[in-house]
Amino acid sequence: MTIKLGVPSKGRLMEKTFDWFGARGIGLARTGNEREYAGAVEGIEGVDLVLLSAGEIPRELAAGRIHLGVTGTDLIREKLVQWDQKVEPLAELGFGQADLIIAVPACWIDVNTLDDLDGAAAAFRAAHGFRMRIATKYHRLVREFLRQGGVADYQLVDSQGATEGTVKNLTAEAVADITSTGETLRANHLKVLEEEPVLRSQATLFRSRNAPLAGADREALRTLTKMLRV
Repeated sequence: MTIKLGVPSKGRLMEKTFDWFGARGIGLARTGNEREYAGAVEGIEGVDLVLLSAGEIPRELAAGRIHLGVTGTDLIREKLVQWDQKVEPLAELGFGQADLIIAVPACWIDVNTLDDLDGAAAAFRAAHGFRMRIATKYHRLVREFLRQGGVADYQLVDSQGATEGTVKNLTAEAVADITSTGETLRANHLKVLEEEPVLRSQATLFRSRNAPLAGADREALRTLTKMLRV
């Protein structure tokens, strides 16, 4: 057996993760062509690199098929019920920062807080005969946030991409999405509610609480975490 380390398989997240580990004496590299999800680890024995999509890593951690994984806090919290019983955060990596926010049309000048949104939702249903639609892919997190904020008369509609455009396309009245700069929201004439975000997310190294560990694996994991200073 070896310690399996799950890392995003492409893009900036992969490159930044490789840099973060490299700065701590552990070389990670993708091998083969772009269609091959193979990788190599240098600087430590007993660790295998597993390249996955960031969205797959929470599931693989929870199932115990990988021991460690780098992914966004948002994906862990959204995809895993009772996430803290399945994974343990070891280190925030300092990149991939983004906020999960609620945004409404900029022309809704009287809607700036969750209380305002609750009133607008009730008025919308009275006027149109159906609940105000909020487009998102973060159903679990958004539903809990709105429940705590006292917003009742709404429905979540699934959006797995281009969420900011759903209001313009008349398939939703508001959105809940991840954003780092807010530029896309502003370009689509949306404004963020004046509340704390639903969640502040960044790339984080997580340890699976369910992955099996033999004696040699425990030693490899101990050596790895010591090198990473986590």
